[in-house]
Parts: sequence; structure tokens; C-alpha cells
Amino acid sequence: MRLGLIGLGRIGSFHADTLSRLPAVDSLVVTDVVPAATRAVAERVGADVADSPASLLAGGVDAIVIAAATDAHTELIRAGVEAGVPVFCEKPLSGDLAEAVAIARHVTERGTPVQVGYPRRFDPAFSAARSAVESGELGWVHTVRSTTLDPSPAPRAYIETSGGIFRDCSVHDFDTVRWVTGREVVEVYATGSARGADFFAELGDVATAATLLTFDDGATAVVSNTRYNPRGYDVRLELHGTEDSVAAGWSDTTPLRNLEPGATWPAGPPATFFMDRLTAAFRAELQAFTDVVAGERSSPCTVDDALAVAYIAEAAALSLREHRPVRIDEVRLP
Repeated sequence: MRLGLIGLGRIGSFHADTLSRLPAVDSLVVTDVVPAATRAVAERVGADVADSPASLLAGGVDAIVIAAATDAHTELIRAGVEAGVPVFCEKPLSGDLAEAVAIARHVTERGTPVQVGYPRRFDPAFSAARSAVESGELGWVHTVRSTTLDPSPAPRAYIETSGGIFRDCSVHDFDTVRWVTGREVVEVYATGSARGADFFAELGDVATAATLLTFDDGATAVVSNTRYNPRGYDVRLELHGTEDSVAAGWSDTTPLRNLEPGATWPAGPPATFFMDRLTAAFRAELQAFTDVVAGERSSPCTVDDALAVAYIAEAAALSLREHRPVRIDEVRLP
């Protein structure tokens, strides 16, 4: 199959390497708003060049992968759907909730497959955690803990357009706990601190956050996030049930210093970047998309999944501003 890749920044360039090595991908065509970036990536992976998303689609592709800036996601998803080709888009659907609702409805009406990028769904340990819930071996789950800790903050320019920590970082945890438990979040309480770089407070954002989620069956999840974890990139999950407890993300690359006397864990170097920690998951995610393009499976992360996560993030942002619990129904749009 011939795939088009739109957006060649940090994650787009990484995806170009992955896509060019997938067995199902015969050819790749790439484009970016920066022509030099397009040429550099094309030369590195042996891809064809398009001077715009429109020319990429007009040139004939079997599907597109969107790794462009968030404010371009809706327009590019719409263009792919209108062209009748399957779309993979990095999260989120949009930085604006109303726009996200509108594009999700449009995708559903058109029936074109769209997969949204949440790579933890493809991490083997996280998948095993979901299977443990589905099999019933944990009993009923009462407590979930999910963690994303970044080694250092992104530049101010990125934070300015990120939508804030809940929409940019916490959404990965929100998607994870919803997907693994198979339950819907009904209420959110969030708190946080802007301690760190001055621009967090200036932008109305926080650098460290904790979010308490209540599910529709009464279970609770605690989500922890920070932009300051200099020991490394930390992604972990715990599930505690009435019959057993399991964890994902505990390995020799977990960035923790163990103070237990005589302990030798963790023994390996810590993961320092999300693309290092989740390399295999990203590959499996894009491999799954080629299966979607081939008609061999349905989207493993739909626009409805992405929209559910967007509502959780919206509720968390409101909770932080107003210092109170927020029901998901308060932020849901008609």
C-alpha cells in the first residue's frame, strides 16, 4: 500500500522511519509546511515528496497518517475522509472541544475508518492488564493508578499551544484507564501546581497535576503527571481488584532509585524519552493501522474514544479552575 504522512516534526519524523519499515507499506509520500524538513525526511527514508497535503491526496494514496500540529488535525481529518481514505491522526482530534465533537460526528456519518494515536493501547504489558480485567481474574477492580512523568518541560512555544497539561499529557492516562477498565468516567477532581518555569502560571497551566477519576461502577483512578522528573520518562499503571493486583511499566528501565536495603532493581538505564519507552508500541500501533487500511480490522481507537478522553480533559481543566469536582455531563456538548 501507498501511505501519505503529513507533518514531519518530532513525532512525524519518527513515524516516517517506522512506516518505511513496515512490510505492508510499499511506498511512502511525505509533506510538511517546512520544505527542508520534507526533503530531509524523504531522502532519509526513501519517500516521495508532496508540496502540500492537498497534492499528497490528489497524487493518490491508500491512507494518510497525520502528525501535524494540533490546530491542523480537524482540517486534515476532514480532507482524508472527504477523499475516502482511512486516516490515522495523532491525538487530539482538536484543541477545541466543539470542533472535536463536530469532526467526530462527520467521521461517523461518512463511515471512513479513522484511528486516533494512543500508543499505550499497543504496549504488551498494558494490553495484558486489559486482558486481566476482561478475564475477571482481578475480581472487581476498585483502584487504578496511572502515571506519566516527563523528564523536563517542553519549550514555552509548545506549552502555549498544547492546551495545558490535562489535554496534552494526562489524556494518555485518561485513555489508558478508560480502555483498560472498560468503564466510563463520570466525575473528575483535579488539582495541580505551577511551580517551575514562570510560563506555566503565565499561561494558566500547571507543571504538576493529580486527577481523581470516578468510574460509572464506583471504582476510582488516580492519575499523576509532571513536567519535572529528571531521572527519566516514567509511564506506569497499577490495577487493584478484589482477587489480584497487577502492574504495567515496572521494568529495569523504570526511572526510580530504589532505597530498599539489598535491592538491585531497577538494574538497567532509565528510559529518557517517550519515543524510547514506547518504540515497540508505536510500531504496533502503525502496524494495526495498516490492517485497518487493508480492511482486516476495525479502528482500534475510534473518534468516539478520543472524544470521551477530550471530555475527561475538559472536566479536569474546569475542576482545576474552580476547585471542585466536575461531572462529565457538565462539559458534554449536545
